[in-house]
Amino acid sequence: METLQQVSQESPVAGQTTREQLQQPASGNFKQVMVKKLKGGLFLVIGYLLSPLCWWNDLVFNLPIAYFFGYLCSLLSPKLLLPCAIIGYWLSNIVGILLMQVGAVDVFQNKPQETNLKKELFTGLVSSTVYTLVILVLIQFKILGTPALF
Repeated sequence: METLQQVSQESPVAGQTTREQLQQPASGNFKQVMVKKLKGGLFLVIGYLLSPLCWWNDLVFNLPIAYFFGYLCSLLSPKLLLPCAIIGYWLSNIVGILLMQVGAVDVFQNKPQETNLKKELFTGLVSSTVYTLVILVLIQFKILGTPALF
């Protein structure tokens, strides 16, 4: 009889412990998901600001980054300033697109999936190159206007 009383007294406590144990991983998982989504959102915003999708970013972000990259290269040879600045501009746009891609996956994807960094880098590089080629073709056929600089 005493054993039955002990079991009935321990039973609600054991049930509460189990419920608490089940809730703790869920809240820990919730925190991990929120941190991942916040990190993804930050990457998405920074990527958007660096990407060619943002119309005002060149003056504020990309051109200073490109000039700094060209300046660092010009320390080796002064003739490298302009070519390296162009390469730096292109790289800043590619980094922006890649950050947007990584951030969008973190924000909008609910199920965790294994990421393939080589595949994502290749996809981002190809999409950026295709975007650049499309812009060049549009400029070549005079569909897009260029400033008097060219």
